[in-house]
Amino acid sequence: MPSRRVLLATAAAAAACLGVQAVPAGAATGSGEDTQVVSRGVKIPLFYNPPAELPAADGTLIRSEPLPLALSLPTLDGPLPGTATRLMYKSTDMGGGPVAVTGAYIEPAARWSGTGPRPLVVVAPGTLGQGDQCAASMGLEHPLSFNGRTMSVGYEDLAIYRLLAKGVAVVVTDYAGLGATDRLHTYVNRVDEGHAVLDAARAARSVPGASVTAASRVGLYGYSQGGGATAAAAELQSSYAPDVHLSGTYAGAPPADLTAVTKAIDGSELAGALGWSLNGFLQSDPALRPIADAHLNAAGKAALKDLSTMCVGDALFGYAYSKSTRWTTDGRSVSDIIGSTPALQDFLDSQRIGRLKPAGPVRLATGTSDNLVPHGQARQLAVDWCRKGADVIYKPVVLPGLGSALLNHVTPLLADQGSAVDWLADRLAGKAAQDNCATLPVQP
Repeated sequence: MPSRRVLLATAAAAAACLGVQAVPAGAATGSGEDTQVVSRGVKIPLFYNPPAELPAADGTLIRSEPLPLALSLPTLDGPLPGTATRLMYKSTDMGGGPVAVTGAYIEPAARWSGTGPRPLVVVAPGTLGQGDQCAASMGLEHPLSFNGRTMSVGYEDLAIYRLLAKGVAVVVTDYAGLGATDRLHTYVNRVDEGHAVLDAARAARSVPGASVTAASRVGLYGYSQGGGATAAAAELQSSYAPDVHLSGTYAGAPPADLTAVTKAIDGSELAGALGWSLNGFLQSDPALRPIADAHLNAAGKAALKDLSTMCVGDALFGYAYSKSTRWTTDGRSVSDIIGSTPALQDFLDSQRIGRLKPAGPVRLATGTSDNLVPHGQARQLAVDWCRKGADVIYKPVVLPGLGSALLNHVTPLLADQGSAVDWLADRLAGKAAQDNCATLPVQP
């Protein structure tokens, strides 16, 4: 089991390689849209404060502004890899209410060589944290930010740049409440995330200077939290966003069964994600609050409050290997409490992915040694979809166990990313995909 010292050394090495950008501290001033929200010493740009009134139509662009990319090269044909725009758009949350979601659109400098109008890929980020400073759109501007109180890493930038290099336009969603300062991020809520993904595709059409149109083919890309978001979006597309021409979905390591995932992350390097999950559940369904108040002790309540403003780096340093038995009044784990509480079981059951048939072909990848977002529940999603007659390309990423749940989870992302991007580009070019549901019973 890696020690906290090893985790710190790893982060320090990453900072040295990427170049740490110091983040200034600040204080809150003003009120309403003029409030300067500060999260762990990071001033959140006023852009991220939603207006009091939101438009009626989902996917409507609320506001936009130029977004400087940290990694960009000037050329005669424009900056490489492209020109970025920060955006805010309207979506609908799990309860049917309006919600403002932020993100970023990148118009690529590379030419699209396929047929039809330039296609679009919606990138759904993997786990970044719950503090507004962790948002993926900010990570495009500051790939690695550190101020002594928080550390955020824009690790999705690599996949984004690979897509841009193929001449594919990219829109990145920050999800509900991550970046936008009016609410807490509803971490791993399949409806909120699925809607945010689909509405990002709609919003991209209205970005000034965007070459994508309503006729553009659309692909979805996501791993881990992002894999769950794209999987959910593929399931919801036909009923929620039939105007989005979905040509292919990449869902890597999707947390389809939160009951299994909740148990797996407890006590792991990423135990902080358990706090983000609980915070998200309570944000989504306030009726669960009395249950949480009854079962969480002072340490548990303090941990949830602390984690609500943390990014992944912060959680690794502060909560790695934490066990939820220390957060509860009776010493039981959160999983045990969920198992004995019908209201919690019902909520997690409502978040199960795999009960609807996804639209279009889906490439579902999962590491066979992944024990953080367990391989078994991801494979079961492929089984569930195949039984519904979906066009599923199941890809087990066979790698040896590395002695670390976090490495077992992250390594398949890096090993499979190039193939995943190529597969998605083929779907956007109009090439047919061949499902492999028939061979699924003999695959790991």
